[in-house]
Amino acid sequence: MKKTIRSLLMAVFVMLIVTNGRADEGLTSYYRVASLGVSLNDAIVQVKDALGTKGFEVIGEYHPGKNEKLYVVAYTRDDLQKTCLKVKDRGALASVLKIGFVVKDGKVDVSMLNPEYIFYAYLMDDADKYTTELKKVTIDAKDALKAVGTDFTPFGGKVETDDLKDYHYMMMMPYFNDPIELEEFGSFEEGLSTIRKNLNAKKGNTVKVYELVFKSQKIAVFGIGLLDAEEGEAHFLPIIGEDHVAAMPYEIILQGNEATMLHGKYRFAIHWPELTMSQFMKISNTPGDVEDMLEALTE
Repeated sequence: MKKTIRSLLMAVFVMLIVTNGRADEGLTSYYRVASLGVSLNDAIVQVKDALGTKGFEVIGEYHPGKNEKLYVVAYTRDDLQKTCLKVKDRGALASVLKIGFVVKDGKVDVSMLNPEYIFYAYLMDDADKYTTELKKVTIDAKDALKAVGTDFTPFGGKVETDDLKDYHYMMMMPYFNDPIELEEFGSFEEGLSTIRKNLNAKKGNTVKVYELVFKSQKIAVFGIGLLDAEEGEAHFLPIIGEDHVAAMPYEIILQGNEATMLHGKYRFAIHWPELTMSQFMKISNTPGDVEDMLEALTE
């Protein structure tokens, strides 16, 4: 009898170790989907067609830093938007997902920002409330892209789920809940009009990649390419890693009459979780440069 009890206890102990080990494996920030021996244009068409099979809509695309060897496709879906809008504190930022393209060695590397990773980073504890809905989005996105490639090799670094919900690069660095307040307008409509006008004028050497507006909730998300050759994507991506191109574009979110952006020291770190301090120091001016560019769009 004692041997049986000891055996059961040992089995439970081993199970707990295995379970905890799995729980602590963390979520990868990116997946490498495929390396395609086709032109960049053909690769883009393949990805767009694949996303469409699962009801996803492409809402924006561009060459980050005007680099012809880099490309990003931004996509979303109605059910994802509805879920993210339930999270009042800038949850709409998680409603747009990205696919990255990098041309190298005669091939096109296709990668995806892991939806589940960004859900836990941006929706935090609320991601657990909507697990079923969000997992369906992740599964559908990966299933759609299997028409393009079946590699799905994790890269870019992993972060444990609980750490993602409360992520910061290191002590004294900002969290998701420490956004930069860009401007407070007289109304949501005024803010929308001002940002649109400045983006149309390409103020600050920026370009509008996408715009997602939820009028009834008075929320808008703008995906913004940073095209300045000295301070934008052309400057910082080669330093911290072009393979992470699906991190772009940067966003402004307008909620009610207030426009904010994620702090650069948070947003760069969350999308480049393996970033070393020496790399971070090489782009030490970038968070401030990005703030200046996006602030100019709200003036």
